[in-house]
Amino acid sequence: MMKWKYIVLGVGLSVMLSGCSLDQSTSSDNEDKQSTSTEQTPSKDEDSANEQKQSNEEQSENSEPSKEQQKEESEEPNVPAAGDKAEEKKDSDGLTVVNEPKSMHVVVNKQRKLPDGYTPPDLVVPDVPFYFTEFHPKKQMRKEAAKALEELFAAASQDGIDLVAASGYRSYERQKSIYQQNVAERGEKEANQFSAKPGTSEHQTGLAMDVTSAQMAFKLKQSFRQTDEGAWLAKNAHEYGFIIRYPKGKSDITGYSYEPWHLRYVGTDISTEIHKQEETLEEFFGFHPAS
Repeated sequence: MMKWKYIVLGVGLSVMLSGCSLDQSTSSDNEDKQSTSTEQTPSKDEDSANEQKQSNEEQSENSEPSKEQQKEESEEPNVPAAGDKAEEKKDSDGLTVVNEPKSMHVVVNKQRKLPDGYTPPDLVVPDVPFYFTEFHPKKQMRKEAAKALEELFAAASQDGIDLVAASGYRSYERQKSIYQQNVAERGEKEANQFSAKPGTSEHQTGLAMDVTSAQMAFKLKQSFRQTDEGAWLAKNAHEYGFIIRYPKGKSDITGYSYEPWHLRYVGTDISTEIHKQEETLEEFFGFHPAS
């Protein structure tokens, strides 16, 4: 079931979740009423009375919102699902090709892939600790997500939590190499439980970052959830626009095993709602199951 929950303000948020602010048009009721004429010419007193009545009507109309405006103001903002399903097409493998890959709310999973050759815009390196010092493309995230990650790390540090970034953006070619290596080492069936096929990885969107800690020896394991860092993320990540993308007990929906280290940026409105409802991104936008 599709959930229409929020209007996301900002230029660039279109059908695969690039939301647009709605312009409210002015009512034409006043013009219609002012154009009404009578067959008889009113007297001077009648003119004065009619003018006063018309003035009162106009003031009433101008001071009270129309029914349409009242409805818009009373409803919660709606967020269109991450892409207009009617306009999305499938490739030769039967996978849906997302039509708004630049959206902050794009849903990419085993059934939904990025367009061929897609590289996210505005990639930057967030100013947060990494477990390695040299530059690597996987240090990068999209600018908005990177800023939010900096705020998350700063808040964690204030609480005595020492987070370490591990892996963000991956190109199609890099993901292809990782996937093939995992298949060679562990077989395709097992690899598919934790490794995305090229073109279907969230890391290619530039909106994801794997996070670890020194206590984990900078490794990515499910036991990360039992650390102070993992517990802090599970409780607080949503306040900075991130969700735990692959939560525990939801692999039948997400298509992947539990990953307490995998953060995905979606913005604070959506992340807060997903956290409150204990949902996945698929459930929020109605794209499930993905496995």
